[in-house]
Amino acid sequence: MHAHVVLAHPESKSFNGHLAEIARESLERSGWSVSISDLYGMGFDPCERFEHYSERQDGTRFNVQAEQRYASKNGTIPIQVKDEIARLDAADLLILQYPMWWHLPPAMLKGWYDRVFIYGEVYASKKRFEAGRFAGKRAMLSVTVGTSSETYAYNGRSGDIDLMLWPVNFTLAYVGYTVLTPFIAYGVEAGIRYSDPGEVEKRLATVAKSFGTCLENLDEVPVVPFNCMSHWREDGRIKRSAPAYSPFIRHMQELELK
Repeated sequence: MHAHVVLAHPESKSFNGHLAEIARESLERSGWSVSISDLYGMGFDPCERFEHYSERQDGTRFNVQAEQRYASKNGTIPIQVKDEIARLDAADLLILQYPMWWHLPPAMLKGWYDRVFIYGEVYASKKRFEAGRFAGKRAMLSVTVGTSSETYAYNGRSGDIDLMLWPVNFTLAYVGYTVLTPFIAYGVEAGIRYSDPGEVEKRLATVAKSFGTCLENLDEVPVVPFNCMSHWREDGRIKRSAPAYSPFIRHMQELELK
């Protein structure tokens, strides 16, 4: 079995970098092989732009989706993107390791999504969800946040963490991954800034140990449910008979009855 870790933090010696190494060590102890893409370290360009494409379908206007499809069809996908896709193809498990910044992933990771999940090669209208390129593979978020789990509860001041992570997980599901429940390291920034250094070290060591234990028992991690294509009506709305797993995609009975 092979796992690929995508690290999106500008400092390799950060706690996020440490968790990426914990992932490697823990999975290797369980017999996995592991590779890591340190996006900042490798100089990955998160900005999609026409300069990435050596051959253009239209040299007068940059239509991102059209150029991605053209590159996919003609075998001219940018080398950074092509290499990342190859790493994903080789992996049975994808781990995205990143800090929560301003309630979202760093721009680097969003840009990685924008470029690597390229139209045509990775997804298309008939190549998504259960028919996606990465169907049969698993993916998992490992996220560090600054405050406590209480502040990220459904009624916490930082917002419901399950809802905040849903769009990131949904993107993984869209390209076919079976999405595992995220690992969330709480209180990382707050602990470093305000607590006794010795206590911080002990607490972060406990978090790292918990992450390692989680990965060593990967088959016990619950799956985050998402709808499949058969759950949608022809107009793209969810069928009344289909399950609704998130407030982002929900039944509204008063509208359904009209």
